Amino acid sequence: MSAFNDPFDPNAPLASGCGCGRHATQAAHEADPIASSGDSELLAGRAVESAIMRALFPQDALRRRFLKAVGAGTAMAAVSTFFPVGLAKEAFAQSTGKIEKAKLKVGFIPITCATPIIMAHPMGFYSRQGLDVEVVKTAGWAVIRDKTLNKEYDAAHMLSPMPLAITLGAGAQPIPYTMPAVENINGQAITLAIKHKEKRDPKSWKGFKFAVPFDYSMHNYLLRYYVAEHGLDPDKDIQIRSVPPPEMVANLRADNIDGFLAPDPVNQRAVYDGVGFIHALSKDIWEGHPCCAFAASKEFVTQTPNTYHALLKAIIDATAFARKPENRKQIAEAIAPANYLNQPVTVVEQVLTGTFADGLGNVRKVPDRIDFDPFPWHSFAVWILTQMKRWGQIKGDVNYDQIAREVFLATDAAKLMKEVGLTPPAATSKKFTVMKKEFDPTKPDAYLASFAIKRTA
Repeated sequence: MSAFNDPFDPNAPLASGCGCGRHATQAAHEADPIASSGDSELLAGRAVESAIMRALFPQDALRRRFLKAVGAGTAMAAVSTFFPVGLAKEAFAQSTGKIEKAKLKVGFIPITCATPIIMAHPMGFYSRQGLDVEVVKTAGWAVIRDKTLNKEYDAAHMLSPMPLAITLGAGAQPIPYTMPAVENINGQAITLAIKHKEKRDPKSWKGFKFAVPFDYSMHNYLLRYYVAEHGLDPDKDIQIRSVPPPEMVANLRADNIDGFLAPDPVNQRAVYDGVGFIHALSKDIWEGHPCCAFAASKEFVTQTPNTYHALLKAIIDATAFARKPENRKQIAEAIAPANYLNQPVTVVEQVLTGTFADGLGNVRKVPDRIDFDPFPWHSFAVWILTQMKRWGQIKGDVNYDQIAREVFLATDAAKLMKEVGLTPPAATSKKFTVMKKEFDPTKPDAYLASFAIKRTA
């Protein structure tokens, strides 16, 4: 249902196609001044009018023909004679804003990328929004995906490529999904087994076995990008396998793998246990890259809009708190316990503060080793889509911009960032550099064609 489109306009469709469910397209959502101003009175009125007209005219074509024949004024007067539109609007307006479902389950993987989603539980950010949220520690990304799609979880911590893959039906049936907030930027590393201390040149990694958390992950794409830039074909010269993050250190210790590009605190735990060293931080590959995200189905967003708003606000509010370096030690203590990360506080603290041992005898200070910025740049989505196509996960023509706008809900994030005191960017897309190579989001096909090593033609 479109809550902003005029249901008495014969040229306006009632079908919705944006992330909030109130506009025909995501572009219309972002261009709508009412959407950005939050005019709740007009929103309630349009919602009631749309519901009435949909009930009277289940086929939109019939509604349009009727309105063109009699005119909007006559149609509105006719409807008002047998249905109390004014009273319905008033009743609806009084009910708007109420949380439709206060008790929620949100799945997460025990990694520091999920910091805002996790910390919002023990530190009270959910309850502050009137929500009773159970954050559920989950074994791996496939389980997160399946439990969310099966509606066992209302929303989830996901890898930022996952909502795109789910929406596109990569590897399964397509289901419209949304990503209204990035959970963390940076925060990953390439870690190698201690026995490879002398093999710091990636050209010497032929035959290595690497682990990444999931096929549809920034870890997979960044590792592939990194080795390809050093002349290795990631599908021929090395092996890449999916391993749940909690199992990575054990696999490294057992000599089942030579290394991994993993989320923290996995890398730091490998150093702490003396089985690995940090070869490179992911920020050295791409400064400011996204990793994990808060994700929810489009159905959840549209059918429980007030719950969605409250949940997203709690997470963005937690993200704003996590951005401040002075809060990081307190956060580490809150999320280290067994029901969350199940890690020594010192391991989590080294990640969040950026003062850490690298396993090579050095103590490094990198304050933005992990950082927290919730804005879901559309250009992030476009880059991810180019890599999905580069490695054969999606095929054929891709409408990069449309998919980015439908899945990465930048407008919703920007509005709530303002509410919690953050300043969102004025634009939703930007250029950036990955390993000294500029990415222009307006030219994704040219970028894709520029790579010598790829699976796509």
